[in-house]
Amino acid sequence: MNDPAPASASASARAGTRAPAPLWRSQLATYLGLGAVLAGMVALFSSLSEYFWSAETFITIANEIPALAVMAVGMSFVLIIAGIDLSVGSVMALAAAISAAAIVQWGWTVPAAAALALATGLVCGTITGTIAVAWRLPSFIVSLGMLEAVRGSAYLVTDSRTQYVGDAISWLSAPFLGGIFGGISVAFMLALLLVIVAQLVLSHTVFGRCVVGIGTNEEAMRLAGVDPRPIRITVFAVTGLLAGLAGLMQSARLEAADPNAGVGIELQVIAAVVIGGTSLMGGRGSVVNTAFGVLIIAVLEAGLAQVGASEPSKRIITGGVIVAAVIIDTLRQRMDAANR
Repeated sequence: MNDPAPASASASARAGTRAPAPLWRSQLATYLGLGAVLAGMVALFSSLSEYFWSAETFITIANEIPALAVMAVGMSFVLIIAGIDLSVGSVMALAAAISAAAIVQWGWTVPAAAALALATGLVCGTITGTIAVAWRLPSFIVSLGMLEAVRGSAYLVTDSRTQYVGDAISWLSAPFLGGIFGGISVAFMLALLLVIVAQLVLSHTVFGRCVVGIGTNEEAMRLAGVDPRPIRITVFAVTGLLAGLAGLMQSARLEAADPNAGVGIELQVIAAVVIGGTSLMGGRGSVVNTAFGVLIIAVLEAGLAQVGASEPSKRIITGGVIVAAVIIDTLRQRMDAANR
């Protein structure tokens, strides 16, 4: 009896079709591509500035990105379910403001104030997700409203003034394990741990597969017996929680809570996620790739600052990088569709 597999393979070859490349090859190619972009930027700025290629520069970059990184982790999940959350910067500011007020004005202990900040972020994210899901509203509109409402709340909590917390939560910005990693902060190591855990959740858990499935085809998930509503709300809630954690990290680094902190940072967060290859249309993304995107944004900003680029120039260049990333993502989707 003839084996049908070779015959099928021959027929497929004669028809001009080809089997899709293994997933690990696609992921490896993406990692190598993002790594090459990052290495190219480091080489470029090192040639333009004699001070860029130094341990001090890289440690400074590492210690400035934890807040951006943890918010980008949450935003990755939001974009994968084909949503968006514009309120993360305001939630970060409100969480920092409430924790500072709890410590300075209300006399709370630091652990209690930190828990309050995290709870604030969780509640804000849950509200955004619940309203968007319950009334079937675009998350863009709901989160835009939350952006304004939460920012106003931060002004009320702080009386529109910066709250100085001193070294109350400085352990987050302190060198990890006494500086055995060259001054890398506790916040950076925590952000790195969150990236690893979030990638494992996305790739190796039922929840992660449901998140990808909802972003790919929500109706198909319903027909398969999966209710997407609690999953969507959970994603927004976790994103708010991470924005609250970002608020603590920001306060620890600056030793103060500024109600104006994080204005426009949601655009940087989205840019980092998109540069990492997460689709704006949902259904595809990687937290590790997002981490590369965060590094690219951070290196770009640090490099432009060191070469003396003006603020308008920095905005133009950063905007161009974001547009280029979206164009590349669109072309990649078209190529994937053509190869199917």
